[in-house]
Amino acid sequence: MPRRSGQPRRLVADGRVYMWTMRHSHRGGEDGRPVECRQILTLSPQPAGTSGPLRIDFAEGPGRYVPGGAPLGSGNVGFTRGADLNLHEPGAVRALLDVALARGWQPGEQRAVDVDGWSLLAAAAVARAEGSGS
Repeated sequence: MPRRSGQPRRLVADGRVYMWTMRHSHRGGEDGRPVECRQILTLSPQPAGTSGPLRIDFAEGPGRYVPGGAPLGSGNVGFTRGADLNLHEPGAVRALLDVALARGWQPGEQRAVDVDGWSLLAAAAVARAEGSGS
């Protein structure tokens, strides 16, 4: 059973503490049905208020999937023909964090930083598979 997406979880990476949450969002289409589903992973360096969060956004699109109901699990994101991750798994979150850090995100920034999750996914999935993201 998945965790409640609004419940922050704790992650320690390289001696720094982060709280992370995941949420699903979308907007309503003209007919009232949900469109533009997305999964947003937010990592907030601690202590709270000392720096801005990192928001990793996985928006649905061609060749990609985000959870929107059966048959997908609530935290699964991926390419239809390629890498995928389960955002409920701390190791997957750590792998995404490690890739974001390697690509220049600085946890001490005072502003929120939004990153396209698809640009991180393949490298994070490789790291996760190799065990470095656990």
